Amino acid sequence: MDMHDAFGRPVSNLRISVNSGCNLNCIYCHREGEKSPEKPLELDDIRAILEITKELGIKTVKFTGGEPLIRSDIVEIIRSVPDGIESSITTNGTLLGPLALKLKEAGLSRVNISLDSLSPDKYRYVTGTDRLSDVLEGIEAAKEAGLTPIKINMVLLKGINEDEIDDFIRLVSGDRQMILQVIELMDLGSCPLHADLSALEEKIASESRKVITRRMHHRKKYCFEGAEIEFVRPWHNSEFCLHCNRLRVTSDGKLKPCLLRDDNLIDIRGKRGEELRNLFSQAAKKREPYNS
Repeated sequence: MDMHDAFGRPVSNLRISVNSGCNLNCIYCHREGEKSPEKPLELDDIRAILEITKELGIKTVKFTGGEPLIRSDIVEIIRSVPDGIESSITTNGTLLGPLALKLKEAGLSRVNISLDSLSPDKYRYVTGTDRLSDVLEGIEAAKEAGLTPIKINMVLLKGINEDEIDDFIRLVSGDRQMILQVIELMDLGSCPLHADLSALEEKIASESRKVITRRMHHRKKYCFEGAEIEFVRPWHNSEFCLHCNRLRVTSDGKLKPCLLRDDNLIDIRGKRGEELRNLFSQAAKKREPYNS
């Protein structure tokens, strides 16, 4: 039973926020609009959701947070993903080193690692911690475990890390296991940290030896100085919305048809079987492009 919304868009990707807590305190974090729930989804609820993903036509599952690796049962969660469905995690990488191989053995395919500075001082300023070395160790552990390709998610922050682009390009250059994603901070008003990516992308585009357009979002991937680089603008990207194939599950157990809306959520905590399938279908019908 493949799901489609009223606009004919297939729903083949599920993002599950397994918690809203984090061991960092990043200065720009919006937690995907989530408020901290009293109690995040329990393992049995997550398993019930994962059990029906295959029959719903879900092809990929991404686990997010908060920081998903602070859950003590995260390996069990990964192990619950049905065969044939690709799973990935978005993590800040600070706890990845000791867990990378266990996650791979449990079935995890790859990781996205959020890293906004390679400078210890700037990293401390952005995150409130001194854990840059742990992140770098996590990247190496992910490579050794085969959790690749590793996407390094760098949020461009005005006046903070704009001068580090070359350093990040060098980090991934010549390494087919790594991709750099430069992300534009959501500007929800007059955000002093918001940096427009246009000029930077134009420069990279003009000097790239090859440009690949990704199928789903029509987002471009640039092959530049031995590095693969993508630019992510989810806030005002009509192509992103037009080709969106995602449903989200919030950490407090609600289906979220659109990242940018909170007025059409569907509660699925404690639901099982046919009732849960029907709620997924309802959520798919509520999807509509936010930008068009």
